[in-house]
Formats: sequence, C-alpha cells, structure tokens
Amino acid sequence: MIERPRIVSLLPSATEIACAIGFEDAIVGRSHECDWPPAVSALPPITASKLEKGLVSIGIERRVQQIVASGLSVYEVDAPLLRALKPDVVLTQTHCAVCAVTPSDLDEALSDWTGTAPDLVSLAPDDMGDVWGDFARVGKALGAEAQAEAVVADLKARIAAVSARVAGRARPRVAAIEWLDPLMVAGNWVPELVSAAGGENLLAVPGQHSPWLAWDDLIAADPDLIVLMPCGFRIPQTLAELPALEADPRWQGLRAVREGRVYATDGQYFFNRPGPRLVESTEMLAEIFHPGIDFGHEGSGWVRVKQESLA
Repeated sequence: MIERPRIVSLLPSATEIACAIGFEDAIVGRSHECDWPPAVSALPPITASKLEKGLVSIGIERRVQQIVASGLSVYEVDAPLLRALKPDVVLTQTHCAVCAVTPSDLDEALSDWTGTAPDLVSLAPDDMGDVWGDFARVGKALGAEAQAEAVVADLKARIAAVSARVAGRARPRVAAIEWLDPLMVAGNWVPELVSAAGGENLLAVPGQHSPWLAWDDLIAADPDLIVLMPCGFRIPQTLAELPALEADPRWQGLRAVREGRVYATDGQYFFNRPGPRLVESTEMLAEIFHPGIDFGHEGSGWVRVKQESLA
C-alpha cells in the first residue's frame, strides 16, 4: 500500500470514515453529495445527479423509477476528471444504486485506464456490524487498520454510553420513516439505533433493506412516536412536505400525530449515512424518546413538529 494514497470518495459515509481515521488531507476528489467534514466541499466533484432540482418525494420516486426502467444510472461520472486526479483508491458502494454511485457506474471510466488502475473499495452495509466492518475495510485499503480499529472502539463506547443512560426507562414504540411519499420505513441499521436509544422499533427488521410501508400496517401499529428521517432531506425540506401528509385523514388518526409526538430529523447528514455520525443519530433518538436527556442536538439535528400544524 502506498504510504499516503490519493483517494477519491464517491460516497458521503465513506468520506466521513476516511476522514475519521485520519485521511482527510489525502482525499483529492469526491461525489457531488460528499459535504462533510465541511472542507471536502472545496474538492472537485466527480459525479452529478440526473434528478432535477426541486422535486418532492413522489416526484423523486417517479423520476428514479423512470431512469432505472430505462436501464440507465441515476448518476453521471466525469471520467476525464477522475483519470486526471490519478487516485490510488476509489471508495464507492453497492448498497443502493439510487443512493450513490456504484462500481457499474465507473465501468466506462475504468475500462481504458492507462497505468495502474485504482483500488476500488465497495461498501455495502446492511446492519451496524457491517458498518463497523466498513471502517475496517477502508482502514485496510488505506494501510490504517490500527487507526480504524481505534475509531470504531471509541464510537462503540459512545453508543454504549447512550444505552446506559436510557437503561431502565420506558421504551416507546417507534415508527422511523425514511420516505414520505410513498411511505417507507427505515430499515438496515436504524432499528439497532432505535433500540440503543431506548425505543422499541416497529415495522422494520434490523439488517434488512428499508421496506415500503402500507398505510394499513402503520395504522395497525399505531406507534407512540413517529420519527421522520427522509433519505437526503434536511429538516426544512421534510417540514415543507408535511402538509400533504397532514391533509390525509389516515395520518390525522394516528395516536402519535394526535398527541403531537412527531419529530423531523436531518436525514441528509444523519441516520442515512452509515458512518461516524450514527453515534450522533443515536443521541438524537435518545433525546426524542426520553425528554430530559440532552446531548445538544435539538434544533439542529431534530425538531418536534409543531402541534398546531397537526391540528
């Protein structure tokens, strides 16, 4: 392994992992979605989305399905720029073809590569065990196994500290919603975060991909709390789409809605990025589930949906 490899990261969580283990200065290119730590935003973006700006949830879903049905990728890759950056390692993923660039999106860029091709490291986490394994995978690719192991130990300890803090408290029944229209419940690692934060997760199974959610199933579950975490949405975007849900009598009939226990979180920076900030995501859930516990995230990472908007 090259002592200080040149890295192109095409996955936000992979960028955060590489930075967490000490390689922020080695990243020379990024995806258009890699924006944390803030300094990486100054790096040249290698990718672009084919989705038009300003689409709401249902519009995004329909456009994605249209692109996929045509046998195309949701993303464009700037192959000449990728070659010009001469990376030693390219970080990407195979977890979700809609969420980020996959190795197949790089086929054209890599097909006529001159010289030594970069080491392609693909991440595909399904649960928290896989997330920790991805730290190890990135660490190995960068020759930094010990650093990755130390970072993972610290992150695990922080999550354990959250669980210890909520131990013995009543566990609310929670529906974590990953998409608003059509409804999708958050799966994969999110049920484990809910449990670690002192909640009882509903409607999704740890380690399984996020499933579409039928209204009848949500109504039958009638959760104590609803936490909205749409993938790729900041809080204002989620709040802007709530009126469509609030106009639905089925939504109004849910106990969590009637009692004002609906919360909007930052699904762009947290929850949907399987990297270091899943710790902060767990802390946010603990704050939401257990009033009085404060890690300092309310107002920035999550907000309570105002009761008057639910009336």
